[in-house]
Amino acid sequence: MLTPEEIKIIISSGEGYNAEFKVRVPSKKRELTEEICAFANAAGGVLLIGIDDNNTIVGVTISNAQRSAIQNSLSEISPNLHCILTEVMVDGVNVGVIEVPSGTQKPYTLSGAIYLRQGPNSQKIVSTERMRDFFQQSDRIYFDEGACEEFIVHSDLDTIFFEEFRINAGISKGVSQKQIIKNLNLTNKDGFIKKGGVLFFGKQPEVFFDKAVVRCLAFEFNNKTSIIDDKVFGGPLMHQYQQAMQWLKGKLNVRYEIHGGGPRKEIWEIPETVFKEAIINALTHRDYYDKGARITIELFPDRVEIVNPGGLVSAIPPEEFGFRSHSRNPLLFGLFERMDMVEQVGSGIGRMKNEMEASKLPAPEFKTKGMFSVVLHRISTKKTSRETSRETSRETGRELILQHISKDNTITAATLAAIIGITEKGVRYHLDKLKKDGVLKHMGPTKGGQWIIIDTEEPVN
Repeated sequence: MLTPEEIKIIISSGEGYNAEFKVRVPSKKRELTEEICAFANAAGGVLLIGIDDNNTIVGVTISNAQRSAIQNSLSEISPNLHCILTEVMVDGVNVGVIEVPSGTQKPYTLSGAIYLRQGPNSQKIVSTERMRDFFQQSDRIYFDEGACEEFIVHSDLDTIFFEEFRINAGISKGVSQKQIIKNLNLTNKDGFIKKGGVLFFGKQPEVFFDKAVVRCLAFEFNNKTSIIDDKVFGGPLMHQYQQAMQWLKGKLNVRYEIHGGGPRKEIWEIPETVFKEAIINALTHRDYYDKGARITIELFPDRVEIVNPGGLVSAIPPEEFGFRSHSRNPLLFGLFERMDMVEQVGSGIGRMKNEMEASKLPAPEFKTKGMFSVVLHRISTKKTSRETSRETSRETGRELILQHISKDNTITAATLAAIIGITEKGVRYHLDKLKKDGVLKHMGPTKGGQWIIIDTEEPVN
């Protein structure tokens, strides 16, 4: 039975893959039963009654009639699942508590339907075919729920990233690492870290699962005959995402908008949000059981392809693709959700399409059979690599000039040349271009006076 202190720690961590809060006993007790059934089909969890939407303990009074109705509703879960409603006094008020174990006789059904936990939400599956397919091998349902007995927390856990996660997830600094691991359900009943915990928090998950990496490839032509760059990124999944995004940024056309002396705004040729959705989707939903493949990001002159092992999960029929979501790795999904890296379930595909349309780019292509692929088409500029390099150098030089002028509006061309590392003639070229574009003007005598950065909505070319 949970103690008041443990309940308060769970509340401070918020709702998630293994925690659900209700402000009161719902009039339809089945709502509670559906959540319990979903927990049992996943990794277990805790349902708390008497907690409002702001994670504040408001307490609850549960009558005998309500208690009896809840227990009767729970008895409808098949096969029988032993869990009871208890009340615990927390800060002077009662909180209803239902602790749910991860079921040993999956799948658990309610009125013939299976409920599954997806991040902080529960979903219903009713198709007999989809049920049979999904639960064909119960030990293969969730890769991330399996134990990794070789993982040693005190040496293999990435403590720096763990702290970053704690801050981003809004978990109090007073909550110990051990307690967070327990609250997130990262260990099995024998105390071993689950594979999802290794992938998300391990220093080098690839040591335990050698294909759990992201490989980034750049090709010279629109086919795969000539590789010009090949990088493999490992480490915690979040770091893999960040490194892949940085790699893409260095390869794609990225322009900047500078308004006055403020921070620059990056404009990617393909919206950054689209890559975020595609890469996080790959990391979260890939089939980690497939030991012969890894996530790849392939950059061609005319397109970018993001490929991950495993096609569309069987729980989603093709006609519902893009409208519903079902993760092969719900523990990982829940951890990304706590870092605000995934949003409303099933909304990512639509968001990618909208972003591409808003940027006047071709709609993304999705290939769902075999390997899951996202194809993002680029707009060819037909510029040589030398031209692109020259333009990038010029753009960077102008950015640096504006940055230094914003700090010292009397700075001279000679001083700028010494700081930036180009000739004084080169500095004057950039200054003339900035003045011609209406971004910069000079007030006062040629030798002396001051620079004024003009706030403009136009990007610096």
